[in-house]
Amino acid sequence: MRVNRSAAALLTLLWSLYAVAPREAMSQQKSVTVPAGTQILVRMLDSVDSSKNPRGSRFTATLETNLVVDGEVIVPAGNTVYGRLATAEQAGRMAGSSELTLELTDIVVHGTAYPIFSTDYQVKGSSSTKRSAKRLLGGAGLGAIIGGIAGNAGMGAAIGATAGGVASVAQKGQAIQVPSETLLQFRLNQPASLPAPGGNSAY
Repeated sequence: MRVNRSAAALLTLLWSLYAVAPREAMSQQKSVTVPAGTQILVRMLDSVDSSKNPRGSRFTATLETNLVVDGEVIVPAGNTVYGRLATAEQAGRMAGSSELTLELTDIVVHGTAYPIFSTDYQVKGSSSTKRSAKRLLGGAGLGAIIGGIAGNAGMGAAIGATAGGVASVAQKGQAIQVPSETLLQFRLNQPASLPAPGGNSAY
């Protein structure tokens, strides 16, 4: 009977150590601080429409260029990024204009979503008297942005030469639409703490 109790106690101890070990490993995981002002270029996976998506709606995008700190890739291009609509207003029949304001909220690293706080991307449609829309640069301008983020101006120029096929913000009737595949540029409003590269985990 004593042997059985001792064996049970040993198994319990081993199980507790096994359960705690992963938690300790996570707590000791090294992190990198991505500074405020860092540019983030994303490609929309979801489409957003002022006539369909209410304020607070979530959207999914992917990182278009590597997120780099001090020359080291912290998050590679292609990782998932999440965001939300901070503003979603539809123009009335007689007056006003449609408006969308998008912001990033999370970036996925090693399968875990980490919070980020970005500047917003605002698009305002036309009213009855004038049109005002903030859009991402296309062509050479888009290439310059991508090249600047990636640290390679020559590569940016090459990308800019073929950027004409990239989707862009559009207005259809009174609605504002940001279709899938649209490239949008944001900046971090606050520093973000993300896992340091390395280890056996896949991005």
